[in-house]
Amino acid sequence: MNFWEKITGSDMTKQMRTFKSRVKKLPADYQAAWDEIGLNLWAHADFTGRNLMPILDGVLGLLEEAVADGQSVQEVLGNDIKGFCAALAGEEGAKSYRDKWREQLNNTVAKKLGK
Repeated sequence: MNFWEKITGSDMTKQMRTFKSRVKKLPADYQAAWDEIGLNLWAHADFTGRNLMPILDGVLGLLEEAVADGQSVQEVLGNDIKGFCAALAGEEGAKSYRDKWREQLNNTVAKKLGK
């Protein structure tokens, strides 16, 4: 990855296009699960989202293997996709970027107020 790709995010755009082409090959229920995983995981991204690329690649690989093995989405992910994503992001109850920003703001205000 060169400087220009890092600044513009074009490397991530290429990866996301690759993910989309791989997802189109999955059955409809797996595609719906992928969409839900994406929605739940992006809350745990850093500023750029680059930290999620290996996780998304791994999850997509898991889904592709499950399709090849003939497993259902529920067998692979269970019924709690949000919990599955939180576990992938670090641990259950992992902080989202909003939680991190809120904590940082509260700490800054507390310092300014002398507490």
